[in-house]
Amino acid sequence: MSHKMRPQKMGAWMLLLLLLGCGASSAASIYLSSWAVRVPSGAQEAQRLARRHGLLYLGQVQPYFHLKHRGMAQKSLTKHRGWHLRLKRDPQIPWFEQQALKRRTKRAAMIVPTDPWFHKQWYMNNDITPDLNVLTAWSQGYTGLGVVVSILDDGVEKEHPDLEANYDPLASYDFNDNDPDPQPRYNRWNENRHGTRCAGEVAAAANNHVCGAGIAYGAKIGGVRMLDGDVNDIVEAQSLSLQPQHIDIYSASWGPEDDGKTVDGPGVLAREAFRKGVANGRGGLGSLFVWASGNGGLRKDNCNCDGYTNSIYTLSVGSTTESGRVPWYTEACASTLTATYSSGAKGEKQIVTTDLRHTCTGSHTGTSASAPLAAGLIALALEANPALTWRDMQHLVVRASSPAHLQADDWVRNGVGRQVSHYYGYGLLNGGHLVEMAKRWQRTRPQRKCFIQLVSIGSRLSVSQNVSSSPCLQRRSRGIRSLEHVQVQLWLSYSRRGDLAISLTSPMGTTSTLVDVRPHDTSQEGYKDWSFMSTHYWDEDPQGTWTLLLENKGDAYNTGLLKNFVLKLYGTEEDMAARQAAPFVVAKCVRHNRDGTCQGESWGVWGCNSLNQGTTHPH
Repeated sequence: MSHKMRPQKMGAWMLLLLLLGCGASSAASIYLSSWAVRVPSGAQEAQRLARRHGLLYLGQVQPYFHLKHRGMAQKSLTKHRGWHLRLKRDPQIPWFEQQALKRRTKRAAMIVPTDPWFHKQWYMNNDITPDLNVLTAWSQGYTGLGVVVSILDDGVEKEHPDLEANYDPLASYDFNDNDPDPQPRYNRWNENRHGTRCAGEVAAAANNHVCGAGIAYGAKIGGVRMLDGDVNDIVEAQSLSLQPQHIDIYSASWGPEDDGKTVDGPGVLAREAFRKGVANGRGGLGSLFVWASGNGGLRKDNCNCDGYTNSIYTLSVGSTTESGRVPWYTEACASTLTATYSSGAKGEKQIVTTDLRHTCTGSHTGTSASAPLAAGLIALALEANPALTWRDMQHLVVRASSPAHLQADDWVRNGVGRQVSHYYGYGLLNGGHLVEMAKRWQRTRPQRKCFIQLVSIGSRLSVSQNVSSSPCLQRRSRGIRSLEHVQVQLWLSYSRRGDLAISLTSPMGTTSTLVDVRPHDTSQEGYKDWSFMSTHYWDEDPQGTWTLLLENKGDAYNTGLLKNFVLKLYGTEEDMAARQAAPFVVAKCVRHNRDGTCQGESWGVWGCNSLNQGTTHPH
C-alpha cells in the first residue's frame, strides 16, 4: 500500500479538519456586537460615522473608538459578514476589528493545598475560629522557602513520600550511631515515629497528593537522631550545635522526666551549645531553638523545673485544644511564651502529619505536636524577614500571640497591658500576624543584663529589694529600660521541696508563679543553684521594688533556709512599650473561597512533646 494519501482520502481528511476547526483542541471564537475602529479624523468624525451606520458611539480607546450595534445578537460564533463589508467600504475607516471574547483566568495562587488530608488539618484550614491563620501567610506567598528546620528527636524517615522533596541531608545526622543517616529504627510497635511526625508538621510537601501539608511546606527539613540510644551531655550538645550556619531553626520536643518530682536541665556542654548558638548561629543573628513545654500536667509538674524549656535561649511552646481549653497534660509555668493547638480529651481532634512506613496519621498528641507547629510559623516569619535575630523572634511571638478564645483561670494583664497566662504564655500564635509584623520589624537593640545579688537572707519568707539604684539599670549608662526575660537563681534548702510555692512580683505589679506545689516532689534537696525564669514581665520597666515570696503549702513542720538568690534581668535600653503604642492595621481573612482566596476581610489594630516516658523523653 502506497504511503501517499489518495486524492479522495485527502479531501475527506481536509473536510474533517475543517469541521473540527483545524484541530480538536481549538476553541471556537465568540464574537460580540461591537467593533474597535480607527478614525484618523478624530472623535467628532467617529461620532458622525457611528450615526451614519446606525451604531452606538461608546467612546475613545486611544487611538481607536468603540462602536456597538443595538439590534445584533450580543454573541455569535461567526463574524457579521454584512457589517464587515459596510465598514470595509467606508474610506474614513482605514482599520476595524469585530471584538471577540478572550478567555482569561485570575493568576491567584491556589492557596489551599490539594493534598487529600488537608481537609482534616482543622488547626490551619479555617475549619475552626480562630485557627493558626496560616492561610493568610500563604496568601502573601510565604511558605518557608529558604529556611532550614531540623527536628532533634528519634530520627526522620527521609524517604517518606511527603518529606523526601524537602529533606535536607546537611541538616541531618545520627548521633546515636554516629553516621549521617537519621533513618529511625523500626520495630513492631513503631516507637521511633516521633521525629517523623514532628517533621511532617513543619514541612510536609503540598499539592503532591500525599497526606496533608506542613505549615512551612516550602522549607527544608532535616532530622537528628539522638533520642534512640544513650543520651548524654555530649550527644545533646552535638545535636544543638549541628551546622549552625546552615540550620535556622532547631525544633525539640523532649526533656527531663515529666514525673512531677524531677528538677533537671542541660549540662555544661549543652548550655554552652545554647550560648554559642544564639551568639554565632545564622551568621551572628542567632540560632532559633523552639521547645515543647512538657506533658507533666497530670502529675502537677511545672516546666520551670525543666532547664530546657525555662532557658532564655529557647522559645517555649504550650498547647491548647480545639475548643480552647487547657489540655490534661499541660504544665503551667512562667517560662512558656506562646501556644499552638494539639490534642485534648477523648473525642477531641488531634494533629495530622506524616508517620512511619510512608503512612499518615491523624493522632499526633501532646506539646510534642505544638512545638513543630510553632517552628513552622516561625519559618514563615523568617522567610518574610531573614535578618531577624533570635531575640527579635521572641519579641514578635509575644506580639503575635493573643488570648483569643483560650480558657484559663489565671489570665492577668501585666504592666504594659498584655494578657498573659501560666498555661499559654501570651496566647495562641497567629501566623498571619507574625509574618506581617516580621516584614516591618526594626531590629531590637543589643541585649543588656543586670544581675542583682542578695545574700544571707536567713529564714524570711518574703524578700523585697528596690533595684532602681543599680548601675546596670541607669538610663545614662544605657541600662535596661524594657525587660525581656527575668530569672531568679536560688540556693534554697527545704524539708519537702514540692510543698514550696515561689512567686515573684515586679515593680509594675505583675506577679508570676515561678513554681507551684508539686505533690510528687518529696525531695529534701531544695533548689541548689537553680534558675527559674519568667516571661510575664516582657517590655516592663524594671526599676522599683521586686518581691520574692516563698510559701509553705504543706505540713506546718516543714523547714527551710533561703541562703541566697540572684535576680537576673535581661532586656534592652529601648522603650519597647513605645513600639506597642504605635499600632498598625492588618487585615485578616474571615472567609476563604475554595481555592483559598479571600472572600471577606476584617481589619484590626495590633499594637513535638508526646505522652510517653523516658530519661530524656519526648514530651
